[in-house]
Amino acid sequence: MDAVREQLPEGRYGRSADERADRKLRIAGAVLGTLFLALIGWFGWYYVVDSKISAEMIKFDVVSDSEVQVHLEVRKDEGVLGVCTLRSQSEDGAEVARKDVAVDDPAGRVDRVYSLRTTARATSAELLGCTAR
Repeated sequence: MDAVREQLPEGRYGRSADERADRKLRIAGAVLGTLFLALIGWFGWYYVVDSKISAEMIKFDVVSDSEVQVHLEVRKDEGVLGVCTLRSQSEDGAEVARKDVAVDDPAGRVDRVYSLRTTARATSAELLGCTAR
């Protein structure tokens, strides 16, 4: 005797196991994707909103064996005060000067030259960073 297998009516007895697994994977993927986008959005918001002060070193000039002048351009929200840290190094990489300079001008853009006294002849100067106070 031939075993005749009856075909059940399509969609009458609920979803198959594969369809249920696919649905769970889609839901999990959607939840993880939403969390990832929220995390990226939060980091972006934090970066934009909390960056109240930023600066760029335009140039530096070694004036003598004991002095370096650093030209900074600081961009910030108007009325925000800040501190920028500068340092200078000698040819062998030793630090010969470090100075915290106050940015007390209430303007949104400050363009100024700062002088650093060095312990030996400097060959470089760099801006380590700025923070709002």
